[in-house]
Amino acid sequence: MKNRSIEFLVGSFVLFGLAAVLYLAIQVGSARFFGSDSYTVTARFSSASGVNPGSRVEIAGVRVGTVKDVVLDEFFDAIVTLELPNSLELDEDTIASVKTAGLIGDRFIDLSPGGGFPMEPGYEIVDTESALDIESLISRFALGGIDEKAE
Repeated sequence: MKNRSIEFLVGSFVLFGLAAVLYLAIQVGSARFFGSDSYTVTARFSSASGVNPGSRVEIAGVRVGTVKDVVLDEFFDAIVTLELPNSLELDEDTIASVKTAGLIGDRFIDLSPGGGFPMEPGYEIVDTESALDIESLISRFALGGIDEKAE
């Protein structure tokens, strides 16, 4: 009889451990089983260098979403899919910019809300600003490609 109770306790402990691992995997993966509390919009950039899936999306320095996907379209533009919460209502004249955290930090998307008509899920943001490419500026300066006019 004592053997049975030990087996029951060990089995219960193993099931509890598996349930805890499953719970942690769901929390870390941010899985949603009962609907979604977010929507997606896309933004078209001439260069989205350094922006990857999982990069943050910010408004006024506050993280409001994440980059879901970055793909190249047939016109060789980068199409960035942004996942934003349903509670965030943006307007159609929102500007999306690729920014750098710090001098050589991670790249993220910064949204500057406008004041027009509300943006629908699946909307494509066309007012975008690509990141400043420091390497090309340095090479242009080193090769004399930047004109300096003293007036």
